[in-house]
Amino acid sequence: MDRERINKAVIEIIKAVGEDPEREGLKGTPDRIARMYEEIFCGLNEDPKDHLEVYFEEESYEEIVLVKDIPFYSVCEHHFVPFFGKAHVAYIPKGGRLTGLSKLARVVESVAKRPQLQERITQTVADAIVEKLAPYGVVVVIEAEHMCMTMRGVKKPGSKTVTSAIRGIFKNDTAARAEVMSLINQK
Repeated sequence: MDRERINKAVIEIIKAVGEDPEREGLKGTPDRIARMYEEIFCGLNEDPKDHLEVYFEEESYEEIVLVKDIPFYSVCEHHFVPFFGKAHVAYIPKGGRLTGLSKLARVVESVAKRPQLQERITQTVADAIVEKLAPYGVVVVIEAEHMCMTMRGVKKPGSKTVTSAIRGIFKNDTAARAEVMSLINQK
């Protein structure tokens, strides 16, 4: 991450909107934004699959594993404003190949921490799990509120966008898909 280049660019944006980058309240803003970008875009330098390296062998377990309500924050690549919400990640292990529950949350976080589309987060998380764990199936459902719809444009605060990625057995087995969706929607 090129912090100095971000600083200079933010100074230009501040000037372009008609503000004074030397004004008391704005003096440190370019550096604060540069440091924030290092934090919120740290996923650009990560491969989310790396978080799935740890396996546990529990050969008799081949049922749904679901981690739901994983909070995440990302930045819309179209407007560079935040979107945020919850991810629900489920898989059915094959041959008892399990990963740590926190690893699923780390995959979501890694993928979300880059300029992004919600649809891409959903697909990338599902595909990473398929590639590294080779499960019978994966379901990823993401619900998010997009500030580009809330604070600008159509201005509809509280509206949610829901995306899903369905892989493996969940794609064709309607009973399995209904079971996992019921678990996700359970309060």
